[in-house]
Amino acid sequence: MPARHTWSANPSGEYMRLPCALTIAGSDSGGGAGIQSDLKTFAALGVHGLCVVTAVTAQNTRGVDAIFELPPEFVTQQLDTLMRDFDVEWAKTGMLSNAAIVRAVEACVKKYDIRVVIDPVMVAATGAPLLRDDAFESLIKLFKRAELVTPNVAEAERLSGIKIGSKADMKKAARRIAKLGPKAVLVKGGHLPGSEVVDILYLNRRKFQEFRGPRVPSGPTHGTGCSFSAAITAELAKGAGIREAIERARRFIARAIEGRLDVGKGVKPVNPMAALFFDAEKARAIEEVWAAARSLAAEPRFAKLLPEVGSNLAVALPGAKSTSEVVGLSGRIVRVGGRPHLTGFPALGGSEHIANIILAALRYNPGIRAGLNIRFSEEVLRACRRLGLGMAEFDRSREPPGVKTMVWGTEQAIKKMGKVPDVIFDRGGLGKEPMVRLLGRSAPEVADMALRIAEIVE
Repeated sequence: MPARHTWSANPSGEYMRLPCALTIAGSDSGGGAGIQSDLKTFAALGVHGLCVVTAVTAQNTRGVDAIFELPPEFVTQQLDTLMRDFDVEWAKTGMLSNAAIVRAVEACVKKYDIRVVIDPVMVAATGAPLLRDDAFESLIKLFKRAELVTPNVAEAERLSGIKIGSKADMKKAARRIAKLGPKAVLVKGGHLPGSEVVDILYLNRRKFQEFRGPRVPSGPTHGTGCSFSAAITAELAKGAGIREAIERARRFIARAIEGRLDVGKGVKPVNPMAALFFDAEKARAIEEVWAAARSLAAEPRFAKLLPEVGSNLAVALPGAKSTSEVVGLSGRIVRVGGRPHLTGFPALGGSEHIANIILAALRYNPGIRAGLNIRFSEEVLRACRRLGLGMAEFDRSREPPGVKTMVWGTEQAIKKMGKVPDVIFDRGGLGKEPMVRLLGRSAPEVADMALRIAEIVE
């Protein structure tokens, strides 16, 4: 009998079992949604993706020109073939365009006892209908096999018959959809206005839970629903509970929307691989900050440059826009017994002070991604001049109300110099220690800059 496992080599050369997840959906020839988006999402989340194609579309980022529905018998054949070979506990559905295809999927889900997440796809992001009118009732019948149904606002309105304009409406709709048989309903609030996106989970017809997060600034996106439901399915296949799977999938889809692809001439598709890129860049930044911080802590001369509040070191991820995308020390480098001592570890959002300086500088020069604060003294300033570093000052006494000091101060220094300086300093204020900040392209660069200054300072 053929092996029923999927295996992958780990770094030690040994083989480990990968969980499998199945997508039952239509093919998007533009690569932005459907089967293509689902498989990219599965891969990004470390799950082996299997697929059953229900329809083939001729589409691009501007619309769907044609749809060719596969015979339901062939949909069944694909499922039977996969289930003879792979262990599949979790699947998701996407485009199930006609009643016969829905019935074929329902029969196989029941036959193989597959746990299924249903994304009730009805209309493409470009407005093209993807569900025939005669398939609607069949799709509703499939709900009784679902562990989770993930309608957006428009889909939830059609499924429940309730006009949705608020969280209360979302809850009413979720209750009504739950009566159709799924164990859980997640009504997605992304299409409602507001700076915050709220999704509402109704679990086991008893409990509501809200999932909140800031709206990712973007225009219309293609493939969001597909990739989000695929991410939930992947996390469930890896053993997460439903709440945890949704939390992880929300973080994943936020990255995918932020990194949406600039391809085609129409609606921009999400980029499931952006989350993978983000994790890789985060790991690289953490390693960079840790190595540079340890090198500073290991050098006794650096103690001369430590301010009373201690020093922090931070690096922004590529394209960072918020402090949550800047890796800094959760503690500081402080003076203990006359020597530098490192406290804390690198983490996202580890240093708001340095992060705000870097983010302000990034807007003027994307190459400047690292920062370090050191003690202010006239001797330190002379050492910086001797090294030929570009310097600029801001005056805290001129700070207007209602601004973030480090953002405002950095912008003032940049405007004075006409570019991002190597060194930004201020002479303090009431209750505020004067400070020098070093800026550069990387953590090792600013750490080396500090040690060269320390060689000169007596």
